[in-house]
Amino acid sequence: MTLDQRPAPGPADLRAKGLSSNSVGLLASVVLGISSIAPVYALTVTLGPTVTEVGLQMPAVFLVGFIPMLLVAYGYRELNRVAPDCGTSFTWATKAFNPYLGWMAGWGALLATIIVLSSLAGVAVSFFYLLLGEITGSEDVGALGDDRLVNVLTCVAFVALATWITYRGVEATKRLQYTLVGFQMAVLLLFVVLALVRSGSSPGGIPFSFSWLDPTAISSFSAFTAGLSLSLFIYWGWDTCLTVNEETTGSARTPGRAALLAIAVIVATYLVTAIAVQMYAGVGTEGEGLGNPDTGDNVFAALAGPVLGSGLAFILFLAVLASSASSLQTTFLPPTRTLLAMATYGALPARLADVHPRFRGPSTATLVAGVATGAFYVGMTLISENVLIDTIYALGLMICFYYGITAYACVWYFRHELRRSVKDLFVKGVMPLLGALMLTAVFVQTAIDTLDPAYGSGSSVFGLGSVFVIGIGLLVLGAVLMLVWRARHPAFFRGETLRQDTPSLVFDE
Repeated sequence: MTLDQRPAPGPADLRAKGLSSNSVGLLASVVLGISSIAPVYALTVTLGPTVTEVGLQMPAVFLVGFIPMLLVAYGYRELNRVAPDCGTSFTWATKAFNPYLGWMAGWGALLATIIVLSSLAGVAVSFFYLLLGEITGSEDVGALGDDRLVNVLTCVAFVALATWITYRGVEATKRLQYTLVGFQMAVLLLFVVLALVRSGSSPGGIPFSFSWLDPTAISSFSAFTAGLSLSLFIYWGWDTCLTVNEETTGSARTPGRAALLAIAVIVATYLVTAIAVQMYAGVGTEGEGLGNPDTGDNVFAALAGPVLGSGLAFILFLAVLASSASSLQTTFLPPTRTLLAMATYGALPARLADVHPRFRGPSTATLVAGVATGAFYVGMTLISENVLIDTIYALGLMICFYYGITAYACVWYFRHELRRSVKDLFVKGVMPLLGALMLTAVFVQTAIDTLDPAYGSGSSVFGLGSVFVIGIGLLVLGAVLMLVWRARHPAFFRGETLRQDTPSLVFDE
């Protein structure tokens, strides 16, 4: 065995969790990453708001949003090579910095996934009834998703189904995703081709211009960061490739490669789709224009008929349903693995570390994630539709928070290796640092912008924008819970279960 073939050395205090090893190959890992990103779902809810913020520069913002994701993904890859642990951000930030930042990184990741899971479930419900309405030809059936009671009950049923599939282990998840991801990408390709072909004859159609790819043409830095925050949301989810690292063949290298491949596929998909939709519908505020709220709130629902024709419109509804449903299911993987890792190292109750003896997946953690998702959606929906909307807007803060901590962790963890070679300097230092700085800038600017009550739904709490109160408030809540847990179970915070360290250079790559 050569040095290149030998497994990367891992910190001695990392613990095996009992998960199903060698169950996920490179292709399956890429598919899980794409499924979690949910390209069709992400696009239908983001195209309109992004146009509202940056107009014709939507493709440019999508392209710029790809850059920090790519840079951070390199940091994830390098950390995974030396510490392939399903706790990912939690584990790596703990080892690079300290247990407190590690715990908060884990909390940020859990918040982001629970918020997204509730949003995915809501979109799945809406398109489920839109699809039924299209099939039955009944507008009343199509509108059932707007009925609060029907919406909540159906959403809970969807979450329960996704929880059950996840409970049965990564093998069941993997098999389902091949079909769902393949279908949604095929339908999206058909939609893009027809939108490009028919753009010349559409009422709002406009010709393509390379100026759409110029981010400097955006009117203000505030508009740029708002658009970028939305762009980060549509790329979020690729780190699912890393959270199943202990279940992946070649756990030290395959997950990182899969994450980079998933991001590459997604950025190409987003750019082509953004350009095609913009060419077909334009950015006007009337008719099919993306600036029209009736179109922008749910772009594919508005454009399915005009682009595909009445006979094929239903397959786009089915694709959005497949995208949101498949992502609802795979997005359960990160929080369950994070909960499992945090419990294994004593940062959360030990019961969450239970692994099913047959399915070899997190059992209690999966059930807890399912209950939390259902309760969050029901609670937010019953309190106020505005609260639910603002919680989703606050998601960008969560993403920047824990992705940023992880990227900084990579730089600090490998700080003694950065002078070893030019490759190490850039891959372990410069690239993750640039990604972290970009995410920090977006976090700070978004926090400032969300102080304005006009941001999001337009509601406020004590004069502060509710998006800011929800986003920052949830992070502060995490800090409080962390201190409460430390008072009762201090071993993790003393470094007794997972220590802070810096890897020694054992093998040359």
